[in-house]
Amino acid sequence: MRRSFDGLQALTRHSMGHDPLDGSLYVFVSRRGAQMRVLYFDRSGFCVWGKRLETGRFISDWSRVHAGEMNWTQLKLLIEGIEPGHQRKRYQQTEVRNKPCIYAPLSAAMG
Repeated sequence: MRRSFDGLQALTRHSMGHDPLDGSLYVFVSRRGAQMRVLYFDRSGFCVWGKRLETGRFISDWSRVHAGEMNWTQLKLLIEGIEPGHQRKRYQQTEVRNKPCIYAPLSAAMG
């Protein structure tokens, strides 16, 4: 996802047919579904908020996706990766094991 302020603003205005200056939040998800950007306008200018997932995706089934309005609860669920109607988690968390740590004092390594 390479678009930023101007690109997202133009996409909102021309492709979606909405006025990006109206104070609404416009959510854009990348093709892979691992990146999200939110464009909005406050009184002094455009703001872009972004989130990139290290594992998993925001959206698992693109056939169910459509452009439309959502409320704050739906936006929060999307940001947290919870899809209503799905019972499985977005990603599996791997267990962190305690690995032995190799430690050498800085003075020993330098000289």
